[in-house]
Amino acid sequence: MKYLLTLTIAALLFGCTTPATNPVVVTDDDEETLREFKTVLWPKAYAEQDTALLNQLLHEDFQLIDDNGDKYSKEDELAYIAEYGTSYDEFNFEITRLDIFDNGTAVVSGTGTMKGVNGAEAYITKYQSSNVLIKVEGAWKAINSHVSGVKEETFPMAGGAEEE
Repeated sequence: MKYLLTLTIAALLFGCTTPATNPVVVTDDDEETLREFKTVLWPKAYAEQDTALLNQLLHEDFQLIDDNGDKYSKEDELAYIAEYGTSYDEFNFEITRLDIFDNGTAVVSGTGTMKGVNGAEAYITKYQSSNVLIKVEGAWKAINSHVSGVKEETFPMAGGAEEE
């Protein structure tokens, strides 16, 4: 009986200390990597209709929930940017939250601002976005994105009518 108890304890201890088959390693560089991911690479994929880049950034199980509550998959997003170019002239994303967790999960959220011209009007569109990313085989992948609070302001373009 004593032998069985010792064997059980040893098995439990060994089981608790066995490393995972694919351990996630969070590094000091991850914050900078995630900032570039959200403020440079993701906008670049949309602006340049770069489906190959977007394919690398999005996890296979990616889901976007837009400001109407509609859900879109990775395949939906890839098809969308392949068909439609961006209409804005300038884009900026200001990160207001960036948290990285030891399990290889990150939350990145903030405010996106798009500026452009539509016909005789200039516009500024702002929205809030929150994103969940996971680290898979050393690379960060977006697995969830939620957009809300979309607000657009329009401004008449100067010089639309000739003055006499």
